[in-house]
Amino acid sequence: ELCDNLRMTTIPQNAFQGMNNESLTLKLYKNGFEDIHSHAFNGTKLNQLILKDNKNLRWIHNDALRGAIGPDVLDISSTALESLPSYGLEAIQVLNATSSYSLKRLPSLDKFSSLLEAALTYPSHCCAFRNLRTEKQNSLLSIFDNFSKECESTMRRPTNEIFNNTSLWSAEKNTYLFATGEDTSPYSYSAIFDDGEATGFDFEYDFCQPKILTCTPEPDAFNPCEDILGYSFLRVLIWFINILAIAGNFTVLLVLITSHYKLTVPRFLMCNLSFADFCMGLYLLLIASVDAQTSGQYYNHAIDWQTGSGCSTAGFFTVFASELSVYTLTVITIERWHTITYAMQLDRKLRLRHAVPIMLGGWIFSILIAVLPLLGVSSYMKVSICLPMDIETGLSQAYILLILVLNVIAFIVICACYIKIYIAVQNPELVAANKDTKVAKRMAILIFTDFTCMAPISFFAISAAFKVPLITVTNSKILLVLFYPVNSCANPFLYAIFTKAFRRDFFLLMSKLGCCKSRAELYRMNYFSAYTSNCKKGNSATAPSKASQALLLLSALEK
Repeated sequence: ELCDNLRMTTIPQNAFQGMNNESLTLKLYKNGFEDIHSHAFNGTKLNQLILKDNKNLRWIHNDALRGAIGPDVLDISSTALESLPSYGLEAIQVLNATSSYSLKRLPSLDKFSSLLEAALTYPSHCCAFRNLRTEKQNSLLSIFDNFSKECESTMRRPTNEIFNNTSLWSAEKNTYLFATGEDTSPYSYSAIFDDGEATGFDFEYDFCQPKILTCTPEPDAFNPCEDILGYSFLRVLIWFINILAIAGNFTVLLVLITSHYKLTVPRFLMCNLSFADFCMGLYLLLIASVDAQTSGQYYNHAIDWQTGSGCSTAGFFTVFASELSVYTLTVITIERWHTITYAMQLDRKLRLRHAVPIMLGGWIFSILIAVLPLLGVSSYMKVSICLPMDIETGLSQAYILLILVLNVIAFIVICACYIKIYIAVQNPELVAANKDTKVAKRMAILIFTDFTCMAPISFFAISAAFKVPLITVTNSKILLVLFYPVNSCANPFLYAIFTKAFRRDFFLLMSKLGCCKSRAELYRMNYFSAYTSNCKKGNSATAPSKASQALLLLSALEK
């Protein structure tokens, strides 16, 4: 036993050589060890190696246990170790690594061939041992498939009879239990095992009553034993969705920014919406990339990912993008309603000088909401998809409810505005019937996409915020991929790409690059014709009718 010696900073080679050949229990805790050298335990027969509470111990050489027999028990709890040695782990039956927060990755699982009990720091590491246990059990079942009836008869025997059965625990066990001759063995294993393969294997206790590897802490509901996306079909689908969101919104941004036409309020708002949805595409791309890199071994990357800057960045992107997108959609809808409602009052028209501070407020609000989990209000580290799902404290719970309630209010405002717009354009004094139908269809599509995106997320998230979850984290990943980014994919098409104004700007941009020149010239001619026609109407009519002005306004909104 060697403890409480802070002056000892290293364990050199052959530090314990020459000690007796009996099994040793080395208690080396609460010292000043910083590293352990190669062959440090050479020549020893270790039963237990206790290195706990060495706060400065950061490194063990890969060959530190080379030349030693054992240990059966290894305790590295409350140390700063970042990795375990790659040699000498085969004999370990009990591993204690609690409060070892720097140990974020484990060696290859085949190194722990004798492990029966593990007490670790992170639940994700137990997923690795759960998979390992399943593989061992499957291999046993494949070997002993023909002995299922014998197991059934064994398990029906009373426990005291099994433990008192001298044929299992006496010297006779070693004599004939796995003998290959039919005269001496009650069962014939020669057809299954090679010579020496069954040595040390107890039929009743290694197969009928196999030792189960226990590992703590168990994975919880927020971090099940699965990859980031869980389902294989989501792994494929998320690539299609994020590429669509990134490509669509980048195209809209590029066309609107490079357009030589005047920056109007709708264009300005559309730029903000496209940027927000572009950030959502980046979030999905980041999640998809990390999932592809860690597929099948996420348990070894979970801690680095969820506690690192990558997950925090992804979480910031998704919350910022989601809130800015919802905010901008609400402003766009209110702007459309305001423009139609006050079409005859030019002094009440929304100008760019009004839109800029409104959107600046939206940016400040979205950034603030996205930063709060980085400051301890909820957390992006709770789940592998980096959403703020931590509701352990009252403040975190209030934060989640605030976001959800604001999103629901925004959806109600959007629906109310579009209903009022529909009622307004349905008025025969304002617009023709064919225009009425066209506008109504577009509004229905806009409301439907908003509802598809917000309703499932809000419903399940509100129930979870009240600690009554109606869906598992695994199933919530389906919502993440199929419903959460619906707006980000649909918005560039519904608000920009499908409009006449965007197509005109797009072909004019392509003509500058030497493509689609004839199509661009056609759009120039149509635009010039429409412009001169409007000018003539304005000069010839001293008091234009309300219907004609409204029709021109709606035509402008449709472009």
